[in-house]
This record gives sequence, C-alpha cells and structure tokens, in this order.
Amino acid sequence: MQPISSSFIFDSSISFEEKALAVFKFQTENCSVYKEYLRLLKINPYEIKLIEQIPLLPIQFFKTHNIVSNNNSIEKTFTSSATTGSQVSRHFVTDLKLYENSFLKGFQQHYGNINEYCIVALLPNYLERNGSSLVYMVEQMMAQSKHPLNGFFLYDFEALKERLQTLENNKQKTLLIGVTFALIDFAEQFPIPLKNTIIVETGGMKGRKKELLRHEVHTILKDTFQLETIHSEYGMTELLSQAYSKGDGIFECPSWMKIITKDIYDPLQNLPFHQSGQIGVIDLANLNSCSFILTDDMGTLMAENKFTIAGRKDNSDVRGCNLMVQ
Repeated sequence: MQPISSSFIFDSSISFEEKALAVFKFQTENCSVYKEYLRLLKINPYEIKLIEQIPLLPIQFFKTHNIVSNNNSIEKTFTSSATTGSQVSRHFVTDLKLYENSFLKGFQQHYGNINEYCIVALLPNYLERNGSSLVYMVEQMMAQSKHPLNGFFLYDFEALKERLQTLENNKQKTLLIGVTFALIDFAEQFPIPLKNTIIVETGGMKGRKKELLRHEVHTILKDTFQLETIHSEYGMTELLSQAYSKGDGIFECPSWMKIITKDIYDPLQNLPFHQSGQIGVIDLANLNSCSFILTDDMGTLMAENKFTIAGRKDNSDVRGCNLMVQ
C-alpha cells in the first residue's frame, strides 16, 4: 500500500472512520510489530470493517519494540520519563512536521489563534532530561506565538512571578503550562491573582509531594491564583496528539483523535458511554508508528470523544506522566 500523506489525516472533508480504516490497513502492512501482534491474536485485518473492531496495541510495546511504519530516517526519538529501574518508552518520529501540525491544529481547535498568547512553561523535570515530547511541543508553540515574553522556567519562582505580573499588567492573554508539583510549589510561595492567565496542568506529582486528587490540586490553584477554572492536558510520549480539559474534568479530543473504553478483562470488548474502563486511543497523527493504542489509564467515555480520567490500571508501571486520580 502506498504511503498516506499527512494532509489526509487532517482533511475535514473525509470522515474519521474512512481515515482510520485507511491508516489501519496501511499499518497492518507496514508496521511489523502491529502486524505480528494481530497474527498472534489470530485476527485477519482484511475482516475488519468498522473502527470499533480494530484491536489496540498495548502501550507497553513502546518500551520493548521499535514501532515504525515506514523506512524513512528517524528525525526525533521522544522518550518517557522513568522511575528507578523501569524501562522508558521510545517513540520514533519520522515526520516532525506531522507532529507539529497535530499539536498546533489541536491548540487552535481548543484555544484559538496561538499568536494571541504569551506562553510560559513551568516544566522542571521535563527540562532536566532529554527527549521530552512535551518540551518540544511547547518550544514550537512558543516559536509560533513569537511573543517576546515567552519562556521556560526551572525553579526560579521569583522570576516567574515577575514575568506573570508584567503580563497581567499588560492585560496579555497568557498560557501557563506546568507540571503539577511545580505549580503547587509556585502557588505556595507566590499566591498572586491571575486574571488574564490560563493555567494548564499536565499531571504528575512524581513522588515529589503527597499524591493529591485532581480536584484537590485544582482547588488549591484556583484559590491561590483567584481563577474560576484550571485546565488540564492529556498527552504522552506514545501519542502525537493531545486532549484538553477546560476545568470540568472532561477532556476533549481534536478531530483526528478518538477515545474508546475497553473492558479491563477483555481488551477486545468495547464499553458504552458512562461505564468505566481502560482507555484506548486512536491517534491518526501516529501515522508513522501505530495509531491504535491501549493505554494504562482508566476512565469513562462521557460522549463522543469526551472522556474523564480516573487514574491508572492496577499493576501498571508508574511513569512520570502519570495522571492523578479524580
């Protein structure tokens, strides 16, 4: 089968189902790991006619196998953070432009024109290692935004406070994206009102503090910064698309990403709306790796492509991007 162009993935005139089935056919022929997985399941890909029938590859394969669907050169290898002694996931990206299109178009769908925002990032643990897809995403978002006060911050909370106060004084729309433990640390030291700033937490306490429920974190941040809502981002090394929540705990996908919940005891069994299960993702931006992923996250599909996260499956690896339970 001929390669699929990235423009096909984002073409709104083509239905998601048509695109997903085309990508499925392409990857069953070109992704050797996925092809072998289907063979071991005794599933004939030519008998798959509906996206609900598509088997999802367990996310752990990104730790143990090289998952690619073409022979192009690897432009970037993204890696997950890891706890002591654990393996990291590796996502081999052969088309960075496709990833950039995904996160920029996804941002536009949720937040509008990125040129209107100043972007400030508080991502110390991600900045302190190599291979973070989140850092790459934010760097490129800053480059697209072109605001002169865009910037990353490690542990200099005083400088971050001064930057945010300058932006507030200028009534500048600002996006502060941060890992949870750092946002909590910053809130404890500098409780300042933010009227023009959207805070987006990426999850993850990573052993740095007592684990908090998401609503507890959001309550602390809302009270400290005098905000009505705290937003959240759902993303991971193994996916090239992100979902966002604007404060109600319900995440929404971009149009080229679909969430399916699976029975934890039978991962080939789909679950209906409002029933908790294991989160499966179809991410068409993963065109050159594998688009059909069974994650370790538990959650509930509330409506088409709107879902909540309830934590991680028991006995799954604890990773740096681990989301807090509700």
